[in-house]
Amino acid sequence: MASNMALVSSGQPNAGSLSLLPTLSNEILTQIITTHAPSDTEKLNVESLFSIVNNVLNRATMTVDTVLQMQCKGPGENIAREKTLSILKKLSSYSWDAKAVLTLATLALDYGEFCLLAKIQSSDQLAKSMGTLKGVPVLLEKLKKHSQAVDDLKKVIKATVEVIKCIIDLTKLSNYAKKDVAVAVYWAIETIVASTTQLCYLITDEEKKQELGPYAGKLSVILTDLKKEKAQKEEEEGYEKLKKIFKNPKNLVEVLEKLLIDPTNQMPPLIDGSTEETVEINSLKGKSVFLFISGLHISSDDISILEPFLDKTGKEDQYRIIWIPFVKQWTEDLKKKFKTLGSKMLYVAMDYSLPISTHRYINQKWNFKFNEPLIVAFNQQGKVECKNAIHMIRVCGAEAFPFTRASEETLLMEKGLIGVTATHVHSQIENWIKEKKYIFLYGGQDNEWIQNFTNSAMVLINDPMIKEKGIFIESVPIQGDNILKRFWNKIKNLFTSRAQRETKMDSVKLHIEKLISYKKTKNEWAVLSQGSSIIVISGKTMLKVLVEFESWKQNLKEKDFQSVFIEYHNKVLVPDDQICHHMKIPYNTAKIPETMECSHCHRIMDTYISFKCCHKDGASWA
Repeated sequence: MASNMALVSSGQPNAGSLSLLPTLSNEILTQIITTHAPSDTEKLNVESLFSIVNNVLNRATMTVDTVLQMQCKGPGENIAREKTLSILKKLSSYSWDAKAVLTLATLALDYGEFCLLAKIQSSDQLAKSMGTLKGVPVLLEKLKKHSQAVDDLKKVIKATVEVIKCIIDLTKLSNYAKKDVAVAVYWAIETIVASTTQLCYLITDEEKKQELGPYAGKLSVILTDLKKEKAQKEEEEGYEKLKKIFKNPKNLVEVLEKLLIDPTNQMPPLIDGSTEETVEINSLKGKSVFLFISGLHISSDDISILEPFLDKTGKEDQYRIIWIPFVKQWTEDLKKKFKTLGSKMLYVAMDYSLPISTHRYINQKWNFKFNEPLIVAFNQQGKVECKNAIHMIRVCGAEAFPFTRASEETLLMEKGLIGVTATHVHSQIENWIKEKKYIFLYGGQDNEWIQNFTNSAMVLINDPMIKEKGIFIESVPIQGDNILKRFWNKIKNLFTSRAQRETKMDSVKLHIEKLISYKKTKNEWAVLSQGSSIIVISGKTMLKVLVEFESWKQNLKEKDFQSVFIEYHNKVLVPDDQICHHMKIPYNTAKIPETMECSHCHRIMDTYISFKCCHKDGASWA
C-alpha cells in the first residue's frame, strides 16, 4: 500500500504554501502543457475507473463518518506544486481526464482499503488483526481530536471528485477548451496531493496542518466554470447535430427524438391529449407530423382558424400534430384554458424540459416568437416541408392542407392572389374566378375616390360594346374595417408564406409588394384580374383609364380587352403610380429575401433592420 501512495504524497509544505494557493503563472502553465504528450498506445477506460474510484471514496467517506480511521505514509520533501508537476510528467502519455482519474485512484486505493479494514474489524477476526497491525485502533484516538480537519478533508475530496467528473463529461464533447481542462486537471491533482499531505499530518498527530480551505474555494470556482462550459458545449454540440440532422434527415423518428428527448430526463415527452396517456415517439413512424409551437399569446382568430385544421388532421390517420407549449409556469387556470386545444393533438408534457439546443434551434432557425404561433410541417422522412404553415392556414384555412409547397402552388394556380385573399369580400368572387371573368378590386381611404371608381367601372361594365363582345366584368370595392383588416392580414400572411420558401421575388410576391406599397403610403389602389391571373395593379392610373374609357374603347374592335386596357394604362401612367416605395417585413417565421426588387423601378432595394414594439399588431404593415 505504501507504493501506491508514492505517486501523490506531497513533500513537507513550507510556511508560504500553507496559507494560500499558488497562482498559475505563464511559466507554470507552460510546464503543465509541456508535460502533455498523449499516446495512442496509452489508453484508459476513464469512466469505468472513475466509477470504481468514486464508489470507493463514497463508501469510504461513509465509513469515516462512522469510525474516523485512516492511514497514510508520512510526507516527503517536495512541495505540492513540484509533486503535481512530477505526477503530470509521469502521466504525460495519458489524456487529461485519465491523468486526473489515475491520480485520484491512488488515493482511493489506500483510503478505501484502510476504511474497509476499519469498518469490518469489529466483526471479522482477521480484519481486526490486520487493523491492529496497521494501527487502526491508535489512529481512531488521534483522529477524534481532529474531527473538524477530517470533515474538511472529506469535503475537499468530494469536491475534487465532482470536478473530475465534470472534466470527464467535458472531454467527451467536441471543441472543449483544452487550456481550461488542463488548468482544472492541475488543480484537481494538486488538491489530491494537498489532501494526502493533510492525511499524513492527521495520522502522525503532528501539530502542522495543510490548509484545505483555499483548495476548496478554488475547486468551487473551477466547478462553476466547468459546468458553464459543459452546458455551453453541450448546447453547441446538440445544436450542430440538430442542424446536421435537419439538413439530411434519415427518418422522422430520428428527427423527433433529437428534437424532443432530453437525455437527462427519463420520462417520455409526449402525451395524447384525448386520453392523457403517454405516447412513444416510435409510434409516429410512417406518419407526417405538424409541430405546433406556441406561447400563450394565441388570438381567438388563430384558434378559430386552427380548429378546422385540427379536425382535418384528426380524421387523417397519416398525420399527427405535436403541440409544444412554451410556458414558463403552468397554473390551473392556464391548464383549463388550453385543455380543449390540447385535447385534439399530442403535446409535450407540461412538466417536461426540452433540450436547450432545441430551444435555440426553434428560436434561431425557425425564428419563433412568443406572440406568434408556429406550425412546422414534416414529411415521413423527417424533412421540413414548410417552416411555418400558420400563414397559409390564416390565408386559406384547411384548404391548403397539408401545406406543402406543391399544395400551395396548386392552390395559387387555381385561385390566384385574389381568390385566396378576397373571397370574404364578396360571396361570388370564387365563382367569377372559375368563370374567367375580369374583376376590379379596389380600396383606399378616400371615399370620394372609391365612389368615382365605382361609378366609372359601372359605365364600362354596362357599355353596349362591352356586352356585345361578351366581356364579363365585375367590380368590387373593399370597404368596412373588419373586411379590410382581414384582407390585409391575408396579404401579409401570403407574402410571409412565400418569403419562407424563396429568396427571389416571384410574380405573386411582386404583386403583393405593389399592394403593400400602396397601403404603406396610404394611397388608393386597384387590381384588375382575370380568372386566377393579375393583369395590372395601380391606383390613380387605373381610375384615369376608366374615366377615359371613350378614348380607347374603339380599339376593342380589333384587339382583346386585356391588351387594349394595358396599352392605354401604360400610355397614361400617372407619376404617383411610378414612385418607388419601401416596405417592412415582420421578422417572425419568414425567410427574409436576400434581395428584393422595387415593384416599380425594378432596381434592387436597400436593406435595413428596424425594431417595433409588438403591442401594435400589424403596425409594421400599416
